[in-house]
Amino acid sequence: MEVKILDLSRQYELIQEKVEKAVCEQMRSGMYIGGKAVADFEKKFAEYIGVKHAISVNSGTDALVIALKALGIKEGDEVITTPFTFFATAETIAMVGAVPVFVDVEEDSYNIDPEKIEEKITEKTKAILPVHIFGQPANMERILDIANKHELVVIEDACQAVGAAIAGKKAGSIGNAGCFSFFPTKNLGAFGDGGMITTNDDTTAIICRAFKEHGMAQNGAKARYILQGVEDDLANTVSTDGLYNPYKYYNYLIAYNSRLDAIQARVLDIKLDFLDDFNGKRAEIAKFYEKELGSCSEVITPQIKDKVTAVWHQYAFRCKKKDEMGNFLASKGVGSAAFYPVPLHLQKAFEYLGYQEGDLPVAEMLTKQTVCLPIFPELKEEELQYIVACIKEFFEK
Repeated sequence: MEVKILDLSRQYELIQEKVEKAVCEQMRSGMYIGGKAVADFEKKFAEYIGVKHAISVNSGTDALVIALKALGIKEGDEVITTPFTFFATAETIAMVGAVPVFVDVEEDSYNIDPEKIEEKITEKTKAILPVHIFGQPANMERILDIANKHELVVIEDACQAVGAAIAGKKAGSIGNAGCFSFFPTKNLGAFGDGGMITTNDDTTAIICRAFKEHGMAQNGAKARYILQGVEDDLANTVSTDGLYNPYKYYNYLIAYNSRLDAIQARVLDIKLDFLDDFNGKRAEIAKFYEKELGSCSEVITPQIKDKVTAVWHQYAFRCKKKDEMGNFLASKGVGSAAFYPVPLHLQKAFEYLGYQEGDLPVAEMLTKQTVCLPIFPELKEEELQYIVACIKEFFEK
């Protein structure tokens, strides 16, 4: 039997009729960038997360860059974050000229350890950027307490956690801004790429909308006033042309070109209706793995914190024989993955920061022991049984 780590074609089969109808309709409309489809999806996503504003962009990476810029992070500032995540989290901090400061993680949740944050705060620290890794939210209550005490902004990297919640409050609605990715492998994935910034702050939303589109038109004028104190009549001018905004060639800031296309918006709008069901099935699979593997002395299965609703972007467990297990599963036709094999503080790109092996021991240990199993919602019962049987066979041999 072959079981892939992820099989996106199965999900497509479930929604094929709706998606193809919507995509063809959008293609016939002649509107491919912006327009009603994108605006409708932004509104729907904001309502789902429980925020006032959702600003679509073309990737989770751009969401982080633009959110950092919008919240005033600049060259020389320090931003505290986790070393156990995808490269883009720290990369975007460096891209805006700031310095990523890595704080070790909790052994049980893989998330940034809030009890180790304050010792890394300096006069240059301006923000905390926690990652809700593998779909389990970080300890936002404690992080917000620290941020408020030291007057820091909090940007949630919720790229792996769409639908996750703490005490009923969705990830991406808790900090000053939240950032999401719609990369195809995510729980809510596009048929290309895309991202979203969420916030309850009107000012942050205006600046994000300006930064995503060349600092142009009305949002550019408003953002320039907010950032530089320079007024312009265009800020209060409304275009009456629904298709073409004649003010688009008035530019007020050096910014970015980061827009979600209308076809991806239509796809994501449809998939959002299925998200809670898909996430629920992931939770059922995680429960099955826990039942079958939780008593195994050779592995440490993931544990979810109190009041947390996880969405299981990955099912990550610890095994001291990580490489041997991965090779054995591959020989049996079972896909697995090692997220993440190199902690960010030891990546070659961050050598200039001066971190050494041993500086963040928990993150380093997790990179050497973490194995991720298939957990996509469309897995069949016989496939799950086969995966577990293979793992048990590995430890019995």
